[in-house]
Amino acid sequence: MRQDLIWRVEAALFAGFIGLMRLIGLEAASNFGGWVLKTLGPITGTQKTVMRNLRIAFPEMGEDERKALALAQWEQTGRTFAETGIMDRLTPDSGRIDIVGAERLEAIRASGKPVVFVSGHMANIETMAAVLVASGIPVQVTYRAANNPYVDAQIVAARARYGVKLFAPKGGDGARELLAGLGRGESVALMNDQKFSEGPEVVFFGQPVNAAPGPSRLALRFGTVLQPMSVVRLPGVRFRVTAHDPIEVKDTGDRAGDIARGVQAITTFVEERVREHPVDWFWVHKRWPDKVYRALEQAD
Repeated sequence: MRQDLIWRVEAALFAGFIGLMRLIGLEAASNFGGWVLKTLGPITGTQKTVMRNLRIAFPEMGEDERKALALAQWEQTGRTFAETGIMDRLTPDSGRIDIVGAERLEAIRASGKPVVFVSGHMANIETMAAVLVASGIPVQVTYRAANNPYVDAQIVAARARYGVKLFAPKGGDGARELLAGLGRGESVALMNDQKFSEGPEVVFFGQPVNAAPGPSRLALRFGTVLQPMSVVRLPGVRFRVTAHDPIEVKDTGDRAGDIARGVQAITTFVEERVREHPVDWFWVHKRWPDKVYRALEQAD
């Protein structure tokens, strides 16, 4: 009962925040969220993770430049959080999203054949889902449910307001939903840039990481391609969403090797996008394994 009460209080605070953001409007909400995390982020314990990640990714970058980038990414993260509850006002119809490669999405829709959309946590990732929904492609969007079930219900409702209604929670049940969806001809969309304790070891910014093999496995199983997507934040609460050239996971008969090559291709794609627009990536999570962070500390 104590935990349920805590959850309900958290949910009430979250609902109040979202209500306030919707009241003040998209641009004011984005500016407010950016200001809050730009102010508070650098004094949290997570700042250490951000700075360590930037040192791993950009060892040649000066300390002052890394601090400036860390501050800018906090602002971006705050903006994204504040925008989440107002995504129904941030769709292609709003005129705030430029779409590059729309013809590729139209070809996927017209073919009626599923693909595996892949991306990383860049800028406001919800805009990618909004673009996929607007394109008319039936797609299952995966997500990690919030620990608080009442907050999670609000997040699901916020996504439903801009048309995302197909969810496949991660885990065993989620995997079965994805397989069933692909079998029905529905595409799936997955983030593939967070720490994964199992799976093939690949290279990310010159360092070893483990990455989820799921997208590559699905592409091989259903004989389809990996369709990379990216998003870049533009001035004025605007975004550019790009559908890039597809990645083909070749079936050579070496299943483990084929999957590993697919995972590396996705990881390389994410690294290239991060190098292009480092401020847009979600630097606050521990992407590399502990051994990489220990080596960084030993080098000090």
